[in-house]
Amino acid sequence: MTVRYFVDEPITRETATLSGSEAHHLLHVMRAKPGDEVVLFDGSGEEFPARVEALRRSEADLIILDRQRVDRELPSPLILGVALPKGDRQRWLVEKAVELGVTRLIPLETARSVAQPDAKAVQRLGRAVIEASKQCGRNRLMEIGLPTAWREFVASAADTRIRLVAHPSNQSAAPILRPVLPGPVCLAVGPEGGLSDEEVEQAVRCGWETISLGPRILRIETAALALAALLAAELEERGT
Repeated sequence: MTVRYFVDEPITRETATLSGSEAHHLLHVMRAKPGDEVVLFDGSGEEFPARVEALRRSEADLIILDRQRVDRELPSPLILGVALPKGDRQRWLVEKAVELGVTRLIPLETARSVAQPDAKAVQRLGRAVIEASKQCGRNRLMEIGLPTAWREFVASAADTRIRLVAHPSNQSAAPILRPVLPGPVCLAVGPEGGLSDEEVEQAVRCGWETISLGPRILRIETAALALAALLAAELEERGT
């Protein structure tokens, strides 16, 4: 399997330079030599087969061999709002959301939230997005939005064709997924303590539908990824 590296600026010339952690991996983990070939991506939706030209102590110069538009995104944008769990579970959730094709992840501030990520935490999660994108082959980076209050989030999704909030109910997925209309899909998952009745009512008033993920109590990341996987598979199958 060809090793992929992320370049944090647009690749517009016939050469590119890796530095920082990307160069460290190429130099000291892969022990690359001039002439070795890798694949670069810059988040633009394209990938760039490249050849190592020169190695320095903490940088590597590469020659771009080709420019290829390789689309591994879902047919429609998939937005996931989630009250993040604590600690390392945040990173794991972000990594798997990238693998499933989530377009944008928004940390939600709810009445029972247990974690409120600050700017540094969001930056660390951004690094997890890059690492997961390298692994799964995505050429566009999943966006991590700023922490957003629940009321604001549910009100801002008025233009999305499907709005689902995970909440114990009798509603199965099938009737909700029948309409095939263009536009993004928006999902919401609350904290492990559950959404308050008021928060659920706010969502319903804004046109959201509740969906049950079964009778078992799920961790935040389990619920978020189960719902994202369900919708991602449906979007892939329908191609919309």
